[in-house]
Amino acid sequence: MAVEVTMPKFGLTMTEGTIQKWFKNEGDAIKAGEAIFEVETEKVLYEVECTATGTVAKLLYPVEAVVAVGLPVAVIAEAGENVAEVAARYGGGGPTTQAAAAPPVTAAPSATNAAPAAASTSGRREGAPVTPAARKLAQENNIDISQIVGTGPGGRITREDVEKLVADRAKAPTPAPAPAAAAPSAAAPAPRPTAAPAPVGQSVPLRGMRKVIAERMHKSLQGSAQLTITTEVDVTQLIDRRQEVQREFNATYTDFIVQACAHALKQHPRMNSTLDGDTIRHLEQISVGIAVALEEGLIVPVVPNTDKKSLKEIAQEARALAEKARAGKLTLEEVSGGTFTVSNLGMFGVDGFTPIINAPQIGILGVGRIVEKPVIYRGEVAKRSMMVLSLTFDHRIIDGAP
Repeated sequence: MAVEVTMPKFGLTMTEGTIQKWFKNEGDAIKAGEAIFEVETEKVLYEVECTATGTVAKLLYPVEAVVAVGLPVAVIAEAGENVAEVAARYGGGGPTTQAAAAPPVTAAPSATNAAPAAASTSGRREGAPVTPAARKLAQENNIDISQIVGTGPGGRITREDVEKLVADRAKAPTPAPAPAAAAPSAAAPAPRPTAAPAPVGQSVPLRGMRKVIAERMHKSLQGSAQLTITTEVDVTQLIDRRQEVQREFNATYTDFIVQACAHALKQHPRMNSTLDGDTIRHLEQISVGIAVALEEGLIVPVVPNTDKKSLKEIAQEARALAEKARAGKLTLEEVSGGTFTVSNLGMFGVDGFTPIINAPQIGILGVGRIVEKPVIYRGEVAKRSMMVLSLTFDHRIIDGAP
């Protein structure tokens, strides 16, 4: 009998996934274990394998469709079945038709989206989101993502946009070399793609990573008693120490702070805990997550067992995780299991801010920029490097004094 391929559930918090690519077309033969489609969750990209051998009778959703966990997305006709009859049974009606997939982009004015994004000279609207699949494909083909005009909702750059550019490049004829006498005029820059006019008052569905972030941040604030305390710290010696370390390996200020947090959590175990009903559970493992900004949202890869690792190990793992995050290649394991989070906005010129707890954790440290300023140091006015740290914690679990 026909086998339904359903939207899988990756992680406890996943409720829906976005289909990014079909690896098979209707009518194609497929074997059990072969990848049939690629799904984007709120955290990572996954290739979903088929569980049966047969023929793809029906693909129930188009690319970019957002599908709830557990719903069928494709139907496989097994050996001996009439493929046309199987496809006909799924041809219309019910929640699995393509009409029930992703909602269309509307053009109704919205107060929050009234101002059109400025068009960049590269042909892409500034701030246009990029799907992890598109970014991954662009990197594999050495394509500057800023050269692509997105055709997805809200100008989103999709895998199809990148594939089209790759195909256009393959079709383009190789230009003949210009004669030597024409060299001066040949130095003029090649024309860039013309930016599509920015739509006025466009409304964009809140979905995908942005929707998940919205839901989680709101739930975090609604479900806990969050309090933020700030302090300004002298990091002059940290700067000196980093310069010493740079002779051996590259380490960022965030790496030092992550290591310091891991050691501090050992001394203050209540901050490395979670609230389970009416029970405060102190966690044995200390694993610090590091917030990484993406164009379409935010993701927090985790350095597991952070307290047991050297600064060099932390620096190497953090850099590798950040690169994988921006390439859309993180696995579920690499974004799970965090017990505390560090969010550094210093590189954006931010002094201090109130970070929101990454539930079910109970603490997050916000890190500001380093500023040289005159301070009283050992009884005298001296130029020191200062940084603002902001600690948000769940007041139900721990108080301000400790």
